[in-house]
Amino acid sequence: MPRQLSFDLPAKPALGRADFFVSPANALAVALIDRAQDWPGGKLVLSGPEGAGKTHLVHVWAAQSGARIVAARDLPRADIPALAAGPVAVEDVPEIARDHGAQEALFHLHNLGRAEGQPLLLTGRGTPNHWGLTLPDLQSRLDAAGHARLEPPDDALLAAVLAKLFADRQITPRPDVIPYLLGRMDRSFADAARLVARLDRLALSEKRNLTRALAARGIGADGGLG
Repeated sequence: MPRQLSFDLPAKPALGRADFFVSPANALAVALIDRAQDWPGGKLVLSGPEGAGKTHLVHVWAAQSGARIVAARDLPRADIPALAAGPVAVEDVPEIARDHGAQEALFHLHNLGRAEGQPLLLTGRGTPNHWGLTLPDLQSRLDAAGHARLEPPDDALLAAVLAKLFADRQITPRPDVIPYLLGRMDRSFADAARLVARLDRLALSEKRNLTRALAARGIGADGGLG
């Protein structure tokens, strides 16, 4: 049944393995996430554009391995020896490009974790040599990591992402809505997220279910999504 549209419910992303749609755009990354024992030096960099599913795969891996998840910017306040005692995922490493203390903490975590034989997963856009890190020893360690990239979406993956984003917001669009959107939207995960949020607001404000006619108005609002 479509949700009642009288309440503005927050989106609650589903981050389980069954909620992650595998396609040629991400199959290699998924395979590597499943085989931490094969990561060179016990570490893996997971990269991809905004909204590509990096955080989702981090949570999948954490559920499988018992890893702790920490934002790179929070490392200076973290208990590094405690983190290094088990598997750990560090998200959004490029955000510490100008934070020497956070880079030092990540370098310390890397070395302690390696000494303990614990795997380390790191995420960011692009490859580590484009992250702007200023600590040479840390840069060299990350350059040596294995790399899994989430590629831009094909039609099947983008359709699945749209369906998941709608489901996260408890929206049931009419069957012709997603095919209609695929033919007209910008081809990126970030724009899919913005479009779904816009359509949610529009349906909520008008207390209507999400139809193709409503989608047509939403996708044309403000001259598109760019």
